[in-house]
Amino acid sequence: MIVLLRRLDMLLARIPHELMAPLARLSIGTIFLRSGLLKLEGWASGTTLALFREEYRLPLVPPEAASWMATGAELSLPILLFLGLFTRPAALALLGMTLVIEIFVYPNAFDTHGVWAVALLYLAKFGPGSLALDRLLAGRPAASAYGRA
Repeated sequence: MIVLLRRLDMLLARIPHELMAPLARLSIGTIFLRSGLLKLEGWASGTTLALFREEYRLPLVPPEAASWMATGAELSLPILLFLGLFTRPAALALLGMTLVIEIFVYPNAFDTHGVWAVALLYLAKFGPGSLALDRLLAGRPAASAYGRA
């Protein structure tokens, strides 16, 4: 059994960051972008603001400001993830948003928000991968958390 587990570990260790990072960027970015597009769609009818007034009810932040900030973040930060541009700051900002949602809005949705947090933490720790504008801006391959590109 131990031999099988070691083989599995060796096999899984071969999954390249260059495959995982773009998949994480695309999947978590899509979740937030879709949410932002829904908020944008409901803007004219007042649905978005009503959600922030009646359902989301964030403490300390007025619903008008919270709706603008959330919509702006959900429409812009995923684009940065898709491009691999300022990936780590964008991932950390969305992680902060995820924590706010989990703590103040939907505290019983840890299963969903936990998955989001894992993808965002992965990107924050390991970076966007080589297919990213961050690499072009750096002018050289960016080191991963393990010190290699």
